[in-house]
This record gives sequence, C-alpha cells and structure tokens, in this order.
Amino acid sequence: QVQLVESGGGLVQAGGSLRLSCAASGRTSSINVMGWFRQAPGKQRELVASITSAGSTNYRDPVKGRFTISGDNAKNMVYLQMNSLKPEDTAIYYCAVGRITYGSWGQGTQVTVSS
Repeated sequence: QVQLVESGGGLVQAGGSLRLSCAASGRTSSINVMGWFRQAPGKQRELVASITSAGSTNYRDPVKGRFTISGDNAKNMVYLQMNSLKPEDTAIYYCAVGRITYGSWGQGTQVTVSS
C-alpha cells in the first residue's frame, strides 16, 4: 500500500499560480506512474498530468503549456506547478500513483480560481 497526502491548494485569482505537492509513503518502491487528477462539481474526474518513474510526462490538452508535473523519486514526492490559472481549473485535485494502473489515491486538495 501507498499513502498519499496532497498539499498546496487554495484560492487564487485568474492568472495566478499554485504548486501542489504530494508526499508518498509506504510501499513506494512499487510506484511506476504518478499523476494528478481533478474533479470539478458535477463533472467526471479527469487526468490532468502524469509522470513515470523514467521521467516521461503526459498532459491533458487544456493544461498543456500552463501546468508542469515533476517527481522526485528519491524523496517520493510529486509536484504540480500550475501557472496561468483559469476559473475552469477550479476543482479538487488528487494525487495518484500505481505500478501499472493507478491504485493509490490521496484525499485531494481544493483549488479555486476566481474570475
């Protein structure tokens, strides 16, 4: 099992920035993929960005060029730098990790972007 704790969410104005952090503990040696998901009220959960243990990254089109995912394998940390935030980015952001698929999830951190 892997335990995840997110932090860094908050309220920002459109155009602002936030950096989300995710600390992993437990069986971290099993982690091959790390990702950030988000879920807005009344909407489905969606993958925002992912990074593999090898460093390959993937981004959802709406956040490309604005968000950057990074990981520190030695420290078992995952980060999501969010720049040029838009109101439509408002959601609960979840950190997730797994070996082949995402199997461990954090509790989420709220990100609210005002107009």
